[in-house]
Amino acid sequence: MSEAITAESDDWYAAPVEDVYDAHETDGRGLSSDDAESRLEEYGPNRLPRAARTPAWRIVARQFKDPLIYVLIVAGVVSLAIGEQLDAAFITAVLAINAVIGSLQEWQAEKSTRALQELIEERATVVRDGETRDIDSDAVVPGDVVRLESGDRVPADVRLTATADLRIDEAPLTGESEPVAKDENWEATAETSLGDRRNMAYAGTSVARGRGTGVVVDTGTNTKIGQLAADVTTLEGERPPLVTRMERFTRVIGVAVLVAAALIAVLGVVVHEYDVLVMFLFAVALAVSAIPEGLPVGMTVALGVASRRMADVGVIVRQMVAVEGLGSCTMIASDKTGTLTANELTVTQIRLADGTTYDVTGEGYEPDGTVRENGEEVDVEAHDHLDRIARAAVLCNEGTLALRNDEWSWRGDPTDIALLSLGRKLGWTSAEAREEYPQVGEIPFESEQRYAATFHRADETVRLFVKGAPERVLEMCEDARPDASLTALEAEAEAMAKEGYRVLAVAERTLEERVDTEGPPDEPDELTFLGFLGLMDPLRSGAEEAVADARKAGVTVTMITGDHPETALTIARELGLAEERDDVITGAELADVSGGELQEILEDTRVFARVSPSQKLAIVEAAGDAGHYVAVTGDGVNDAPALRQANIGIAMGQMGTDVARDESELVLSDDNFVSIVDGIREGRIAYDNIRKIVYLLVSTGAAEVVLIMLAILAGLPLPLTPVQILWLNLVTNGIQDVALAFEPEENDVLDRPPRSPTERVFDRLMVERTVIGALVMGPLAFVVFVWLLGAGLPETAARNHILLLMVMFEIVNVGNARSETVSLFRLSPLASPILLTGTIIAFLVHVAAMHLEPLRSLLEAAPVSPGVWLGLAAVALAVAAAIELHKVWWSRRSQRAV
Repeated sequence: MSEAITAESDDWYAAPVEDVYDAHETDGRGLSSDDAESRLEEYGPNRLPRAARTPAWRIVARQFKDPLIYVLIVAGVVSLAIGEQLDAAFITAVLAINAVIGSLQEWQAEKSTRALQELIEERATVVRDGETRDIDSDAVVPGDVVRLESGDRVPADVRLTATADLRIDEAPLTGESEPVAKDENWEATAETSLGDRRNMAYAGTSVARGRGTGVVVDTGTNTKIGQLAADVTTLEGERPPLVTRMERFTRVIGVAVLVAAALIAVLGVVVHEYDVLVMFLFAVALAVSAIPEGLPVGMTVALGVASRRMADVGVIVRQMVAVEGLGSCTMIASDKTGTLTANELTVTQIRLADGTTYDVTGEGYEPDGTVRENGEEVDVEAHDHLDRIARAAVLCNEGTLALRNDEWSWRGDPTDIALLSLGRKLGWTSAEAREEYPQVGEIPFESEQRYAATFHRADETVRLFVKGAPERVLEMCEDARPDASLTALEAEAEAMAKEGYRVLAVAERTLEERVDTEGPPDEPDELTFLGFLGLMDPLRSGAEEAVADARKAGVTVTMITGDHPETALTIARELGLAEERDDVITGAELADVSGGELQEILEDTRVFARVSPSQKLAIVEAAGDAGHYVAVTGDGVNDAPALRQANIGIAMGQMGTDVARDESELVLSDDNFVSIVDGIREGRIAYDNIRKIVYLLVSTGAAEVVLIMLAILAGLPLPLTPVQILWLNLVTNGIQDVALAFEPEENDVLDRPPRSPTERVFDRLMVERTVIGALVMGPLAFVVFVWLLGAGLPETAARNHILLLMVMFEIVNVGNARSETVSLFRLSPLASPILLTGTIIAFLVHVAAMHLEPLRSLLEAAPVSPGVWLGLAAVALAVAAAIELHKVWWSRRSQRAV
């Protein structure tokens, strides 16, 4: 071992591989589990620094960063200066309670976000105890031997020991725009810059292509990106666009309300000669009450609730914008394998070039089954062609299938695992095959090339094994195929695909010359065709119903797959997406199609097969240009461009790559299409609840403005004091609007078409409904106030009645807000326990204020007789009647429009 290289060295790229192994007391077989555990205790988790939790004092301080709060503070100071201690005390209480409520909600939102982030585990492939395993990347330690493949995120800083066409995207670390080719034999000097170290792979970068193996030299904060991470953790994330838009809407409403409040104050002083200070405090209280400053908090809670609900149905939210976005998507461009199908492939048929067909029994990955011909079990050892296919299947393979503690475990691509299971049924294991035929080279599978190849030493020759798409592999067999013609073989593959099989071709060749290891091997040719393997991948349970639900919800479902068109058609028929072969468009047919033509194709075509990654991206772009709001599923690095282009990118959580997840807004923890439809439901519920919050806050605030404006214009005393208006604000904003964020699904949430992504929250329906609510509550409260004064009640008693009436208006209006179309009287209060509880609490708090000191004196409130209760309740129900009539009228108008 070189004296210059130690476990604390930073010059791993300049050291021979043997020295790196020695420095970390490891070798190509990896660490033992016990050694890895002890190193984890020594070095700590392989985790980058995370942003520290926001201190409690900072969360509380943020609640006061609002111009309206500044005005309220000024009002409190003025009240104290003029000797209005009770008013000042109440304003202080309002500020404190708002700060507590806002802080609790923000703390809960941050807690929920962290909890959801924990659901997204990054995995790493390592060699432990001589076996290849998938582990949590946090458990990677120095000395681990890791394996990398396309789409993986490099889990730590790694000195590469073997590469196969390995290219790594190092943009996050070096800014290099193009993937960097890696070579374990590249020699460096100690002065070589970070971006030029071709025998290193660094944490935080991702594999763009190929395969690699290496030994971990640094983890966690000791990695290159870990040394930079401290700066990153101080950055604050962006707020969801919907929240930003609604905050802007709140400010616009705020300006209008402030103008109205100032006008009222001027009228009060100039026309009716009210005290300037009193009218100032009144205008401040009115503005704070009428402006829906609780709207951003309510929306954040609604989106947070939806995120948790989505997590419960298998959809993990990485970016909050996707909560509302998924609910408004108009097209889902879905993969087939693993999303619409179960992704548990099983080889159930082997078909040779001469047409001989064998059936393979057994289901799933466990290698229990036999090979049969015409119903009779076959002696595999007596059939050399079966032995050759099995050998090729386990050697041209990157998966693992092992029996541990009497249970089968596996890792890798489902196709590879299915081939390993077939190999065991035919008498070949991967370990035995590789011991007899050591691997000396490979061409890893990439979706663009649609085949994989491995080179193995066999005495003085090299054996080449190839698997891949039938048409791709048969091209390579053109000069050395058996008796069957190429056309006949292609017909056999298509016949299998029509039967619902996913078809794989297997071929081999013996090379007399030595394989050139100084670069990527040339594309294979002159192969001997061995046969076709027919794999079955059953439809996921519930997928057919989920596709039907999506279509009922007005969402177009499009299947995009790299499989054979006949295989895609078989699955599409089961899903109700296609019936005839002409309903399926292939990548070859899209080769010369323009963007405009593709938009026309998308109007009628729901299935695309043998599609390349660039064509998938073109389909997504065309769908967006056609006006669709597109959600795209993907699992591989090749899907990253389409995921990035889509309005909503949805990555697979189980079989997906790190790169795919990084490019997505949502992750499916179960890789199930059913979860996408469940997520659409939750997204629509969240948007509905946001609209409910907007209506409640804006309509009740507008009603207060109308009430006060009418009283001022009529020359009457103020119907509510500043403190009473602030109390209404607390009751309305503090409890009931947040409770609305927890509203459950309305029955028709998937029975209606998706909303337009450009639709305004405050649309025509919302405007009409808000105006009606305000013009019923405000004038009715004014009429009651006039009647009470005319009946001889003192101003204080009349205000007490009006305060109670406004509270009751708000309670009834919460019921109105529960649905824009369904009658209040058809909605059971018990169906929404959180809202029911919040409403009861808000009501009881006011009842307590009418009876208990010091709130009773502060609010100038007092108990009222049962007759008054009944009378005010009857008046409050008028707003329910008005909204009910509008719901009926709106429904009839909508039907006429249709």
